[in-house]
Amino acid sequence: MKAVERELRLRHLTVDEALCRLDQYINDAFMAGLPSVRIVHGKGMGKLRQAVHDLLARHPLVTSYRLGDYGEGDYGVTVAEITDR
Repeated sequence: MKAVERELRLRHLTVDEALCRLDQYINDAFMAGLPSVRIVHGKGMGKLRQAVHDLLARHPLVTSYRLGDYGEGDYGVTVAEITDR
């Protein structure tokens, strides 16, 4: 099993590139048994953040997600909880 980082950085990618990487990352995180992950999408105009949230909302391995709190990256980061089954 390959090692999976707890954080995925998507800044400076196109939406299509980012979503492809994010989908694979969520699957890898599930297989590695990670309970939660950080997704760094940046603040910018919000297009990438919205696309990330749209994917997370319908991904079968994600139980919930939220924007980062103060000190976690604020609205430039999303924290996703991964299912354990």
